[in-house]
Amino acid sequence: MGMTKKQAGIFSATLSVFSVVMIGSGFVLNAQNEPIVHTKYTVSVEKKKIAEAQAKTDEIKIKDLEIEINNPISVNIKDYLDDIDKLKETTIKALKLDTSLVNINQAGTYKYTITYGKKKYIGEIKVKEKELPNVTLTLKSIKLKTKESLSSNPRTFIEGEISDEVYNNLTLDISKVDTQNQGDYTYYIIYKGVTYQGKVEVRDPGPTIISPETTTTCPDDAKLDGNTCKCNDDKKEYNKDEKKCIDKEIEKEEATE
Repeated sequence: MGMTKKQAGIFSATLSVFSVVMIGSGFVLNAQNEPIVHTKYTVSVEKKKIAEAQAKTDEIKIKDLEIEINNPISVNIKDYLDDIDKLKETTIKALKLDTSLVNINQAGTYKYTITYGKKKYIGEIKVKEKELPNVTLTLKSIKLKTKESLSSNPRTFIEGEISDEVYNNLTLDISKVDTQNQGDYTYYIIYKGVTYQGKVEVRDPGPTIISPETTTTCPDDAKLDGNTCKCNDDKKEYNKDEKKCIDKEIEKEEATE
């Protein structure tokens, strides 16, 4: 059945309108699909952020360490890593530690390295002196005769006992003491940066008096005064019978009795 010219014209016009509507619908669909494209872009960005976060999570950070002199150094690489819980176990196993430049027997600051593939990380290890005990020293006053030898052992000059650890870290200076000549001299002992000073008294030995009847020799703490010995300490008197210096108070008590 054929169409009349009028029907054909109506059909053509209807088809044109439908096409416009379909094209418009296509634009609408594209517009509606736009959030989907945006969603794909958002997912891509999120994946990138996760990848960056993972890279930071596996970031290698090393420590600067401090040890006491003469103590062994750790060979466990985990002791040198910071934020170790953020590192993969496979990454840790791939690390190489080099502490060959560290001298544990001498105080100072040394470099160590950790290598990961072609990357090298450099840290520091400080070797510090051992902390010594805090002590206060009390020094003796030493009395010598001229030409008598003076000890070089620090313990000779210190009141009381000291530990070997303290003894091994003392410095004794007796360079100002002249034992060949009578006089008063000062000596020094240094410990932990503190200087202590003591006295050395050098005296000529008392003369010996020879007579037909007797020979008089004064003890170390007395000197000859005329025909008798006189004590160096004013609080003491020379006892001829006992041939020594005795405290005056003791002599008075004995005399009273």
